[in-house]
Amino acid sequence: MAWWRRKKDALEKDSGKSKTSMPKGLWSKCESCGEITYTDELVANLRVCPVCQHHAPMPTAERIASMIDDGTWEVHDTELRSGDPLSFVDQKPYPERLTKALRTAGPSDAFISGTGDIDGVAVSAGFFAFEFMGGSMGSVVGEKVTRVFERAVERKVPAIVFSASGGARMQEGVLSLMQMAKTSAARAKVRAAKLPYISVVLHPTTGGVAASFSMLGDLILAEPRALVGFAGPRVIQQTIGQDLPKGFQRAEFLLEHGMIDAIVPRLELREHLGGLLRLLQGAPPRPPAPPEDESAEPADAAS
Repeated sequence: MAWWRRKKDALEKDSGKSKTSMPKGLWSKCESCGEITYTDELVANLRVCPVCQHHAPMPTAERIASMIDDGTWEVHDTELRSGDPLSFVDQKPYPERLTKALRTAGPSDAFISGTGDIDGVAVSAGFFAFEFMGGSMGSVVGEKVTRVFERAVERKVPAIVFSASGGARMQEGVLSLMQMAKTSAARAKVRAAKLPYISVVLHPTTGGVAASFSMLGDLILAEPRALVGFAGPRVIQQTIGQDLPKGFQRAEFLLEHGMIDAIVPRLELREHLGGLLRLLQGAPPRPPAPPEDESAEPADAAS
């Protein structure tokens, strides 16, 4: 038993030493390939895995910063707040869910509306915040989306919406479902004004959002592997009792079947949108950046 005593003594001796803990969130593991990356590097790469190009979920604040030109973003409609018209209670009252979401995800409900420039083009834009109750569309979200379209008509600029939603907010019942018609009617005003509307569908875009304005864009773009559809594939499979095609409801499947116009990687999206917006407005393309002066030689090379 001498070996056991020696090991125990060593453990007791080491137990007095302070342990160095790893800072939380320092590393991020890719959900697709398992690659470990510094979180700061992943954020700088717009949360796209440098190895397999998997597009990880992206906080709304980071997405706005990556899409809107610096110093041009102006948030609107921050005064709107969700009510509780049905006095809805499931596992907890609806107001408690709202309070928790406001505390953890921010004060703008599940949609942030504003104006700014994308690659030098002025737009009226909206971003779904999936971190707020799954990006569900209630009366406030529907009103904000409507105002994005109305503001585009008022300012005579293109409209663009980045959608990521689980669909209608069940806590508001039929009032939530009414937003599908309301937002679609507002989108029609943009078309009547002959202004461009680009819809960017992100992962996931489902339910009433997918069944209304998000699929009514003049152009519909998607990120790679984004899930887009009304009901989820598991619900559909259980309902019809049949196996679904491989990749069903993913962006690649929708592109193949003509439901969307293009799949654009996140790292290319801002520049791609700028080019499309200029094209739709009949504006000349942005001139290429001037080439670097290669004639200059380092000082030590001349000697």
